[in-house]
Amino acid sequence: MAKVNPVQLQKHLKGVDYPASKEELIQHAQQQGADENAMSVLQQLPEQEYQTPTDVSEAVGAIQSAR
Repeated sequence: MAKVNPVQLQKHLKGVDYPASKEELIQHAQQQGADENAMSVLQQLPEQEYQTPTDVSEAVGAIQSAR
């Protein structure tokens, strides 16, 4: 599976009210038309509250580097 582009991912998350849960991020990205790859990465995020977009980017980076 290809790595998700962090800039593209943040475009799908634009407008999210932080702090946000993993589920809120997934729902928002779906509504914004995120592709399968982006959705797959979001579904792998740890269950926690994300305080900022940077928190999400760091978590996504950790997932992708573990692949």
